[in-house]
Amino acid sequence: MTIGFSFRTAASRSAVSRVAARCSALCVAGALAVTPGQAAALSGADPGTPRPTVAPPSSLYQEGTQARLRAGAPAVPEDISALSWLVADARTGDVLAAHDAHRSLPPASTLKTLFALTVLPSLPGGIRHTVTERELEGIGPGSSMVGVAEGNTYRVADLWRGVFLNSGNDAVHVLASMNGGWTSTATQMQAKARALGARDTHVVSPDGYDTPGQVSSAYDLAVFGRAGLRNADFARYCATVDSMFPGNGSPYGIQNTNRLLTGADGVERYPGMIGIKNGYTTNAGNTLVAAARHGGRTLVVTVMNPQAGGGFTVYEEARSLLDWGFAAAGHVDPVGTLLDTRSVPAAGPAARPVAAAVPEDKGLGWPGAAGIAGAAVLGAVSVALALRLKAARGPRA
Repeated sequence: MTIGFSFRTAASRSAVSRVAARCSALCVAGALAVTPGQAAALSGADPGTPRPTVAPPSSLYQEGTQARLRAGAPAVPEDISALSWLVADARTGDVLAAHDAHRSLPPASTLKTLFALTVLPSLPGGIRHTVTERELEGIGPGSSMVGVAEGNTYRVADLWRGVFLNSGNDAVHVLASMNGGWTSTATQMQAKARALGARDTHVVSPDGYDTPGQVSSAYDLAVFGRAGLRNADFARYCATVDSMFPGNGSPYGIQNTNRLLTGADGVERYPGMIGIKNGYTTNAGNTLVAAARHGGRTLVVTVMNPQAGGGFTVYEEARSLLDWGFAAAGHVDPVGTLLDTRSVPAAGPAARPVAAAVPEDKGLGWPGAAGIAGAAVLGAVSVALALRLKAARGPRA
């Protein structure tokens, strides 16, 4: 069947075309009222920035050492004996290299990083608390202690320094009691781990004491360490080299047990070391989450249970991995990413929480909103005129 058009119909179509063209031009003018930056905000793109390429899939669940070296990249250290390790960029979350990153292992006191992330926000340092006998019950035999005593009154900040510097399980027990109890704190820690994307961690004992079923991974511990650098209190405590702790008669000195931070016991201090947390138990061996900053770049490294050397091997293997990570920056492609990928500020005692470091989203503002509204109104007018002209033509064969 052939459909014919009368002269009037053709003329009407021509009129519709002219009206549509005029309205389209006006719509374009209205749309141009939106600045390139505002348009980018709508599309999620950064104007003038090439669209990023799709990252290759993560290889962090594969066994063995994972690294994607470009030409000229230094070789990954081959003398690392740890059962599991990982090196990541703290700002981007990119994992530069790893070995059995998701292997489930006892974390020892490095689990205190998750404890601090969970409890710090609810217990400001200025609170004063008198310790009861009940709060010190259940501390595991052989636990590291800072010397918290029943009946003494402490500032919460003192207790946190006892956690970060001396890895005091007694301080953890008191803080957990103030936070709602041992079991409740473990439950909160588990939820916090999941919220950060750390799914290898199972919390039983908030202080990291050897307990059946309690595990974490090099990946998860790096997530916790990275998140901690965005918390000003966490960053300040983990970077503290020494302090005074209240005693029964007079205060006494305590020192951070992270030798890469202090340079104690013959371990050379690592330049730019920020700190974070070390640990040891019989089942876990030596464990360490450490961060260091060089030339505007902050790296987080996790080392779990070295199989060679003595008790200080964990520091030397962390040193080798940090050296490699700084040398390899820009010469490797990431093998995965830490899921909690928000940027961190310059890490260290002066670090600010990311909420304070990220500029507030101001939206499009009234010029952008007006431009978008104008474009929308003009578009609606063009459609209405076209429909009226169509109705005026009457039915067609």
